[in-house]
Amino acid sequence: MNGSLALVGSGEYLPAMATFEKSLIDDGIKSGKKPVYVQIPTAAGKESPDRLEYWKQLGKTQADRLGVDSIFLPIFTREDANNPEYAALIKDAALIYMSGGDPHYLAETLMDTPLWSAIQENWRSGTSLAGCSAGAMVLSSHIPNFRLLKKSPTAGLNLLPEIRVIPHFNKFFKWIPESAAKVLLHVPDDSILIGVDELTAIVKRSGDDHWVVVGEAKVHVLKGMPDQQLVDGEVITFIK
Repeated sequence: MNGSLALVGSGEYLPAMATFEKSLIDDGIKSGKKPVYVQIPTAAGKESPDRLEYWKQLGKTQADRLGVDSIFLPIFTREDANNPEYAALIKDAALIYMSGGDPHYLAETLMDTPLWSAIQENWRSGTSLAGCSAGAMVLSSHIPNFRLLKKSPTAGLNLLPEIRVIPHFNKFFKWIPESAAKVLLHVPDDSILIGVDELTAIVKRSGDDHWVVVGEAKVHVLKGMPDQQLVDGEVITFIK
């Protein structure tokens, strides 16, 4: 049975998201996984050493806050992602978390590697998998180019092929109508487009066929289903 799966708009490792992240760890433990919190910082792999150390410590602080062990995997290149020793370190962890940065770089680095295979294998056996910002975007079949909107989307990791995610929706897209976002992001008619606000997530728990909104703001369904906005505790099933 697949583990829980979370798409997060922003806020990985922050105190405001601690209760939510603990719930994902608890889900993994219920599936027989170890109380281990794995950080995959690949999307930030082109940032400075100081920034990478910042993300490492932020995640460790969150794991300490939650009373679990943390593993920061320094997967910054395809060579790293092809290293079987790194892939082995995530075995039976309760939570694997892909954090924010550049989604295109994240997909290019992980695609068709032992690390991505290990992430999928563990998730399919009950590990919770979360993606925040870039980590959420990359799970689709294609990733839009926010900074170069005329450029075609690039290939994603295809775990959720029909769902495309706009993270930080209330921060970066509040200045354009939602109808314009659909056009600018080159979303095919056969895809479901959702916007996830900051400090907000949408999660599908292990064994469920529906998703639940968790957090301070909203999840916006923009295309592929009737337009709607959902708040904390509301449920949606993505049926085309």
